Amino acid sequence: MKKITTSLILAAFAAAAVPASAETVVIVNKANPATRMFSEQASQFFLGKSNMFTPVDQAEGSAIRNDFYQKVAEKDAAQVKAIWSKLVFTGKATPPKEYKSNAEVKKAVADDPKAIGYIDKSAVDDSVKVILTLP
Repeated sequence: MKKITTSLILAAFAAAAVPASAETVVIVNKANPATRMFSEQASQFFLGKSNMFTPVDQAEGSAIRNDFYQKVAEKDAAQVKAIWSKLVFTGKATPPKEYKSNAEVKKAVADDPKAIGYIDKSAVDDSVKVILTLP
């Protein structure tokens, strides 16, 4: 009985420690004419398949980055790294510049009319435009 009670208490603490899933949005510069985008389109820019936009990435290993690539491209961190390694090695593309926070990504996008990035929805302000909300 004591073992079951201890397990239930540990399960309750574990559930409380898991933060609610934050909503991620894809953003562009306010001057960018784009108004909407599909996940498949966003993945093209972040996986080097199109140079129409300049992708701005979150830090490698961050939860938001892992979640973003899983949602838009159904790829994990190792798969994304492999894709970029191949593109860089063959000289076909340069990987996105990485930033450490939502605020840094937002500023980079706000400063570059061709930039595209992703941040937590709670970090959005009028300096950028949301073109995709990820479920």
